Order: sequence, then C-alpha cells, then structure tokens
Amino acid sequence: MKLIPYLFGLSALFALGASAAETADPELLKKGEYLARAGDCVACHTAKGGQPFAGGLPMETPIGTLFSTNITPDRETGIGAYSFEDFDLAVRHGIAKQGYTLYPAMPYPSYARVTEPDMRALYAYFMQGVAPVQQANKDSAIPWPLSMRLPLTFWRWAFAPAVEDFAPAGGQDPLLARGAYLVDGLGHCGACHTPRGIGMQEKALSAGEGPDFLAGSAPLEGWIAKSLRGDHRTGIGNWSEAELVQFLRTGRTERTAVFGGMSEVVVHSMQYMSDADLTAIARYLKSLPASNPGAPAYAYDDQVSKALYHGDDSKTGAALYVDNCAACHRTDGQGYARVFPALAGNPVVSGDDATSLIHIVLKGDTLPATHQAPSTFTMPPFSWRLSDQQVADVVNFIRTSWGNQAPPVNAEQVKHLRAELDVPALGQIPDPHALAPQH
Repeated sequence: MKLIPYLFGLSALFALGASAAETADPELLKKGEYLARAGDCVACHTAKGGQPFAGGLPMETPIGTLFSTNITPDRETGIGAYSFEDFDLAVRHGIAKQGYTLYPAMPYPSYARVTEPDMRALYAYFMQGVAPVQQANKDSAIPWPLSMRLPLTFWRWAFAPAVEDFAPAGGQDPLLARGAYLVDGLGHCGACHTPRGIGMQEKALSAGEGPDFLAGSAPLEGWIAKSLRGDHRTGIGNWSEAELVQFLRTGRTERTAVFGGMSEVVVHSMQYMSDADLTAIARYLKSLPASNPGAPAYAYDDQVSKALYHGDDSKTGAALYVDNCAACHRTDGQGYARVFPALAGNPVVSGDDATSLIHIVLKGDTLPATHQAPSTFTMPPFSWRLSDQQVADVVNFIRTSWGNQAPPVNAEQVKHLRAELDVPALGQIPDPHALAPQH
C-alpha cells in the first residue's frame, strides 16, 4: 500500500513539470534558447546534415566512439517524456532517466554549477521551443568491458562535483562573476581546454582549483585545444580583452582565425551571445594568470623575412613554405588580417604539441562565416601534395621562424596523424567537394 502514495507523488511531479513547459511564457522560452546557445547544445547534439538536437553526432574518445543523443521533445526517442526532475538529473547530475550514469562526454561536471532558474528556462525551451524529431539513438562503439556502465558511477562519485547553484564569491566584480559562471559552467570550456588526469577527469574545474584549469588539452580527434591562460607564447597573454571579444563573436581577429572544433562553438554559440556576456567571458579569461609565468614574451624576429625577401630559401622548409604557404600567410609570417591568420607569434604555432598545425597542413580547414564576418575562406589540404618529411619540414620552418620558438616534429609524427585522419595519400588528388565549407 505504501507504493501507491509514492507513485502518486511521481505522477504529480511529472504533471507539474509538463505543466510548466506547456505554460512557459515567451520570455522564459527566449531565455532558454539563449542559454542553450551559450551552452552550445546544438553543436554536439546535431549530426552533420541532421535535424537540430536530434543527436547522432559521432564523438571520439580515448575508449571508443560515442554518439550524441536525441534531446528533442519526441516522447519515444527524445526527452519528451522527461519531467523537469528527469532533465535536471541528466544535465547537472549526469544520471539518465533510466538510472544509469552518463558518459562524461556530457559535461555534467561543469553543468553542476548551472543555477536552477536557468535549468528551468532550458527545460521549457527544449520541451516547447524545439521541434520534436523521431530519431532513435545510436549505440556507442565502445568495446566491452569498457562499455560497462557501473564503473561510470564510481567515476561520477570520484570526479563530478556536488550539484550546487553558482554563487559569486563575496565582493567579486559582477562582470567577472558572470564570466566565471559562463566559462566554468554553462560554456563548459574546461571540457576541451583543461588537461585530463589518469581517470580522464579534468584536472581542475575552476580557476580556484589550480593552474591546470584551461591550460590546454592533449590531442583529441586530431586537434589540440590551446591554453586560455595568460601565457604569452602559448596562451592569450598577448591578447587584449577587445580582441578576445572580437574572436568569440566573429571567429577572426587581426592576428588569428578560428579552426577545428572551436569553429562550431563560434558559429552555433558565441556569435549569438550578448556583448555584455562576451565581455564577461573575455575579462574572466584575462584574469587567469600564466601557467608558466617565467616564460619569455614573444618578440618578432625579421631574420627569416629578410632572407626570403632576398631570395635566400636555404633554411630547411623555406622553399616549401614559399611554394605552398607564402601567398596567403606572406613571407613575413603576418598573414592578412581577418582572412589568413598570422603565423608569427601565433600560440597554436608555438605550442609544445604541433598536432593542430600538422592537422591543418594535411587536411586543410575552413574559416566559417558569421553574422558580422560573412565571408568564408578555405585552406586546401596538402596531404596529397607533400610527403611526411616535407610536412614535417614546413611545420618546423613555421615553428622556428619570425620569433616563434617551438620544439621540432618529425616525419613519424606526421605519418601517425595522417593515418589517424585518413586523408588522401601523397599523389592522390582530393575530392574538390570535400573542400566545400561545412558551416
């Protein structure tokens, strides 16, 4: 008999959640849509060419491939039958409606600090502002026994923080507090930009947990998420707050351009955010000290530029650079503002791990259009044109010219990444349709 009141209570909770979604006012839906943008939900939960939020996007992890889930309000294949409590349990606690622990590819360790009012706005939006799509979820491609869910429960107990609404520190500047909330929480920037420990957990979830926070990632899917700390050579120490805001809004600045997974963040999320929120994010990031404060600041060196100007391409990789790169990035390494990024002093070029740079040389990339920067530019792939040794030579030339100081790469590293990316082999002409912009 005790089961009847319990079941009645569950039914009442579901009815309250459903009623809240059905009666959501337009302002609440608008707020929820904005928060979903800020959380970049669509980028992960939409497959290439698929319906928004219907899932199916493959996500590479060190233990295998996961596929994002359908989070549209379809009652059979999506989250249409979720109460607010079910929704909150999944997003902030990492526990599915069925009771098992979610893979932390869903960044619930970051979402744990999202406030309940924001969660209710998100719930209203996903229940009422998103079109339902009937699309079954795909099983993960993770081999047994790594696919067992029980160990994930212990992982969650060990590494996920307690769910608690974000509250600014006493006396904290409101703009910095807002930036911390967006970066540490809803924006889950650390999920990509923070190094991970032996248990694949983020080594720090906020600035208060130490200098590993946002200090850059290990390679994943052939990319490195760069440091967002105050280091001059490898971070954003040389960037102004205004430059950061411009980069987040448009994906390009006088010195650099967006690439890889960050392109999706700018296209689907950042360009829709308010000036106030972008400024808050930039100011908070600029408040993070350098991981290596003793490292020397970058200083431009024109020795290579002068040598190339006078026809001296004797430095290893110089002739390859002139033939393949200089037309866009110039012999002085300065590129063309907001079109072809500078290579001189670029933190992506100067990082200890050259994975991202090798990736772009092999596979190319597209600078996406945004509302305030509607032009699209594509760098073609060079995997079909350059051997592994030639790629290593031109990458090393870039990493040691114009004042850049970075460790060398070798042909074996290029060979390994070439195989991982499955790009056209040397002499194999790529499909021109593969170069079309993807955004």
